Amino acid sequence: MTFSAVPEARDDLMLRAAAVKRAATSMAGSSDADRREALKAMAHALERHRSAILEANAADLEQAEREGLADALLARLQLGERKLTQAIEGVRGVAALPDPLHRRQLHSELDDGLVLERLTVPLGVVGVIFEARPDAVVQISALAIRSGNGALLKGGREAGRTNEAIHRALREGLAASPLEAEALELLTSREESMAMLRLEGLVDLIIPRGSNALVRFIQNNTRIPVLGHADGICHLYVDRAADPEQALAIALDSKTQYPAACNAIETLLVHEAVAPSFLPEACRAFAAAGVELRGDAACRALGVPGTASEEDWDTEYLALILAVKQVASLEEALEHIRRHGSRHTDAIVSSDQDTVDRFLLSVDSAGVFHNCSTRFADGFRYGFGAEVGISTQTLPPRGPVGLDGLVTYQYRLRGRGHTVAPYASGEKRFLHRSLPL
Repeated sequence: MTFSAVPEARDDLMLRAAAVKRAATSMAGSSDADRREALKAMAHALERHRSAILEANAADLEQAEREGLADALLARLQLGERKLTQAIEGVRGVAALPDPLHRRQLHSELDDGLVLERLTVPLGVVGVIFEARPDAVVQISALAIRSGNGALLKGGREAGRTNEAIHRALREGLAASPLEAEALELLTSREESMAMLRLEGLVDLIIPRGSNALVRFIQNNTRIPVLGHADGICHLYVDRAADPEQALAIALDSKTQYPAACNAIETLLVHEAVAPSFLPEACRAFAAAGVELRGDAACRALGVPGTASEEDWDTEYLALILAVKQVASLEEALEHIRRHGSRHTDAIVSSDQDTVDRFLLSVDSAGVFHNCSTRFADGFRYGFGAEVGISTQTLPPRGPVGLDGLVTYQYRLRGRGHTVAPYASGEKRFLHRSLPL
């Protein structure tokens, strides 16, 4: 589909996006108390509409199963009582977080009576495109409102009923608060998502959450800044100084706790010094957990049943499949991660502090972990309340993006009739005196 094929969708969406922009502009001046109250009202509304939301999700799941949706997407699509409860509690958790707005980051007196500040302010309007996960509507909406931003939300067709039920509840909650319900808008068609990519001036940031193909397409088809990651190829390196029992527990959790997540490991690297003792036990444990192992020749000789091809090192399975490779040294492990990693999250299990320090300093990923599961790479688990997505880019925000990733800053300068000419001529000099934040 080309952009020229959706002029009607773009015209309609421009009107709706303009309404979101107006609501966001108004919200930028809202108080911390007003935004907290809005999130509490949104959580109450989700509770009131719990049954309708779960019924909608059951209908979406039934249709998705009939249509043969991939297992990884089915896992993300399923909401259920527990996941919905966690999402609602997440909204309340975001409400309890410190206000991300109007924080003074710089305070300086350039000269007598000429005072410079740098303060955090909202981005404006974020457009978020995601696949399958209806709980993302809740997380993104909560973070957007708490940070004073409007949001255009486009979920996958497979979650259409659930997204609409959640969006209705969230708007009802906003309408009962001091803020404007128009700050949240749900898009429902591919034509609308295509049109959103052309709304420069109305949308300030695009955040894609989904497959490699989705992210790459968005990056290649918009001039609006894009924040996100295309792949989640995460590694766990079991070092020669690893505690084998600890390493196996971490490896199992990193792969099997929720294999459809982008922070689940896809490759296990094992040092050759511990491979003969570690891999046979690991093979039994992974087999019992239903994991298909694919290994290189050295690993197959130690019991790994499947064969790994070169393509496996670059594959994000999002399923119970794990590639396994034996390495001769830390340097070989680092080189493998450099060549095949996605800069998402990579971990080491080791008790050798020098090795650990080298790993942490050498791996250029958003998350680099020691002796713990890669599944901790998550905004909620980091204490952010929720996340709008994960960014693997070098520039901030990086890693799980919470409230701090949805604000920018503004310089404010206050004077008393100051002009530049006296400073340019040398008649006056700047003080550049730091003041308390």
